[in-house]
Parts: sequence; structure tokens; C-alpha cells
Amino acid sequence: MEGATLENEYAYIKDSKVFLKGYLELPERQIGEVKRTEEEAFQYFINRYDIAIKKVEQLENEIVEAANKGSYLTKLLQLRKRIENFDGIGNFIPLLSRLDIKEAYLNGLIELNQKNNLKVKEELLSETKAIVDSDDWGPVSDELQEIRTRWIRTGPVEKKLNEENEEAFKLLLDSFYQRRKTFFDEQNKIIDERKAKYEALIELSYDLHRRRDWDEAFEDMKKYQREWKDVGELPAKMTKFLYRNFKKSNSGYYEKYCKAKGIQIQRREDPRVEAQIRMMKEAERLASAENDAIFDSTVKAKVLLNEWKNIRVPSHVADRNVAERFRAACDKIFELSYLMKVVGRKSPSFNFLDDEQKSKTKYREMENIVRRARHDLQELEATSGIGSGDSQDMDRMMFNNLKTQKRKLLMKEVILEELRQKLGN
Repeated sequence: MEGATLENEYAYIKDSKVFLKGYLELPERQIGEVKRTEEEAFQYFINRYDIAIKKVEQLENEIVEAANKGSYLTKLLQLRKRIENFDGIGNFIPLLSRLDIKEAYLNGLIELNQKNNLKVKEELLSETKAIVDSDDWGPVSDELQEIRTRWIRTGPVEKKLNEENEEAFKLLLDSFYQRRKTFFDEQNKIIDERKAKYEALIELSYDLHRRRDWDEAFEDMKKYQREWKDVGELPAKMTKFLYRNFKKSNSGYYEKYCKAKGIQIQRREDPRVEAQIRMMKEAERLASAENDAIFDSTVKAKVLLNEWKNIRVPSHVADRNVAERFRAACDKIFELSYLMKVVGRKSPSFNFLDDEQKSKTKYREMENIVRRARHDLQELEATSGIGSGDSQDMDRMMFNNLKTQKRKLLMKEVILEELRQKLGN
């Protein structure tokens, strides 16, 4: 190079400036200046060439080890641009050739992946088309959400086909969700109209209370009840709330009507509640069994419990007091049964004792049972860990367990007190 004071096949120094010679289609360019000596400056940029080599080697290794190799194409193109503008002295052509080879390799993988992705998305489009016209809104919504998740997780396809596929998929989803919206808007409109009719009937039923033509008002009440049945369905909770108000108004008016007409109202108990009352009384009778007879009561109590579970009484009909008395009677039967098992094991001659000795024996063993139950409950409370944040389900389970143990302890204490009073202590 004319005027160069230091030169090799890749670079030269002229006028205290370091120039990299052009290669391929890249023009020569200045890459630095001489700070101290030309030799030091030249060697500095020769050493920098090693950095470019390491960058290429690092990228090649990352591509080999990567699971998603196609994602490295952008990084490769960025590195190529850096190499083409890298300030160093050396032969950059082999490095760019190595990047060309990797680029062709990645493009091949990407092309193959895009073909596979296209096949997957075409299958997803077919799945969507098969269900998108359905009116089974809930299940189809779930299926479409699952298909959409798979669509998103599927990689891109060839650019010219990508927009076409995305638009086709979007149109299918939009058509379904628009139809669903239209349906539910109409349903909500119907619900609002029916709700308004129910509320109007409730208002009319309350108006009956202010009327004094009893027979006419009574006929109107019957008319409103018939109209109520013809209004149509609403969501269960809404129906329950509205019907409670309507029934309350009708019952209130009917009482006034009967009072004005001198009619004695005979209230009819729900047959399911009547069955529970009979079972409650039977359980309380069984709980009064003495000594060994309690074992027969235990067998019968288990049968009653199974029958009780099979009676489905709505919460607004159920008698809570009956349920509590039934449960208490069953608890008492099982606690007395356990007491007699303990007595039988510790006092083999129990049946040969007189009544007072039997009562003292049962009282003594019941005292021990209650003492142990109190100790066990204290330990359970200390180790329950409720509110520790481990698990809401675990907290609920431990809370229910504690509640049950407290209830059983209370029954044990009731039995102990009954035995104490029997002894006259």
C-alpha cells in the first residue's frame, strides 16, 4: 500500500492510522490510531481478532447444545453484522463462512419446523371448524380455550401463510364468541323480563293484605299462584329468593283470610321432617338403655344414621333443633356403649354387683374416660397448626376434627354429670 509504514495482507498503517483492507464486498476502513508505536497498535488489533474467533466458536457451541436451535438465527445475524464491523486484524472470511454454514443449517431447521407447525395449525383449524357452530356453550368454550392454548404454543409458520392462518383462526373464534354473547344477552334479557314478572306478582300478592273483600282477594291469590307457575325458569338462587318472598306474602294473607273466615289452619309438616322427628325420638329412646342393653341400641343407632343420611331435606325446610337432638342422642349411645366396653373389660364381675356398686363403677370409669378425653383434646389443640398457612384444606380438616372432639367431650361430661346425680354426689 503506497505510503504505508507498516502492513500485512489484512491491514496497514498510514499517517498514524490503522486501516483494515477490504474483503469480499466490504470496503477498507479505519479501525484505530497509533497511540504509542505502530508495532504496538498493529499487535493490539491482531490480538483483538481472537475475540472474534471466540464469539463465533461460542455461538456454534450454543447452537449445538440448544433445544430450540431456530431461536438462534437472530443472534447469528447480529453476530455476522458485528464481525463485518469488528475492529481487528485477521482473516474474517473463514469466520463469515462458518456463520454462513450455521445460517443455512438453522434456516433448514426453521423451514422444517414451519412445515410441521403449519400441519399442526391446519389440524387445529379443522378441530375448531368441527365444533365452532355448536350451541353447547360451556363445553365448547372449554374446548376452544384448550385449542387456543395449543395454537399459541405452536411456533410460527412461513410468513406469507402466517397471517392467513391467524386470520382464519381468529374469525372462527370470533364467530363462536359473538354467537355466544348474542345468546347470553338474549338469555339475560329473558331472565330480566321473568324476574320483573315475578317481582310484580310479589307486589300484587302484598297488595292483597290491604284488601277487605276476602273472597275476591282469595281468588286473586290463587290466580297469582297459577301465573307464578307459568312465568318460566330462573337461576336456582334467584328463584329461591323470589319464591321465599312470594310464599311469605301468600302465607301471611292466607292466615288473615282464615282468621276472618273463622277457619282453623292445620299445618302440615313436611314428610321428610316428620321422618326425622320419628328417628330423633327413637334415638333418644335408645339412648336411655341401661348397661348391656346399650349394645343393641348401638346397632340400631347405626341403622338410623344411615337412614338419616338418605333423607334429603332442603335447608329451608330442615329443623335444626331436631338434627342437633338426633346427633346428641346418637353420640350418647356410642359413648355409653364405649363406657360399658371399658367396664366389662376392667370389671368382669360387674353383672353380679348391686345397683349402687354398678353406678359407682360406671362413674369411676367415666371419670377416667373424661380425663383422658380432655388431655387428648388439649394436645390436639396444641398441635393442630390451624392458621399456619400450610393449606386451607388442612386447616378445614383440623378444624372439623377439633369441633367433633369437643362435641364428643361435651357428651362424655353430660353422661358423667348424669351418673354423679344418680349417685347423689
